[in-house]
Amino acid sequence: METIASFTVDHMRLLPGIYVSRKDNTGNDVVTTFDIRMTRPNFEPVMNTAEVHTIEHLGATFLRNHEQWGEKIIYFGPMGCRTGFYLILAGDYESEQIVPLLREMYEFISRFDDKVPGADPKECGNYLDMNLPMAKVLAERYLEKVLYGITPDCLKYS
Repeated sequence: METIASFTVDHMRLLPGIYVSRKDNTGNDVVTTFDIRMTRPNFEPVMNTAEVHTIEHLGATFLRNHEQWGEKIIYFGPMGCRTGFYLILAGDYESEQIVPLLREMYEFISRFDDKVPGADPKECGNYLDMNLPMAKVLAERYLEKVLYGITPDCLKYS
């Protein structure tokens, strides 16, 4: 079997950032998958499932309702390793182009102070596994450590 592309990235050198993970053609259209890496793999603790789940609900809700980007959102969800998220967009994009969108999204999450959308037994299969206070802390940390001063080494895989 061939090794999939994401397993060829050196996770011992990967820093928190925003990376183009892959671009796929679907007929005449391009779909871009982004690696939104919130923690440094194999060096920092992974995020707990409750925080990841909360960020997923808030991030997906924010993105799908975004005036400019909403119709381009295909998917936003967690990585199995719990070090970040995948964002899949309809279109051909580079990491630099979505930095403002992600700043907006993580600011939204860091300031959110209401019932988490979809945190209800009729709307979610694990609605009790949420931690809004910690999700807000992680969002603020990602803003401060990565998004507000993002550098080129955190935008392209090395």
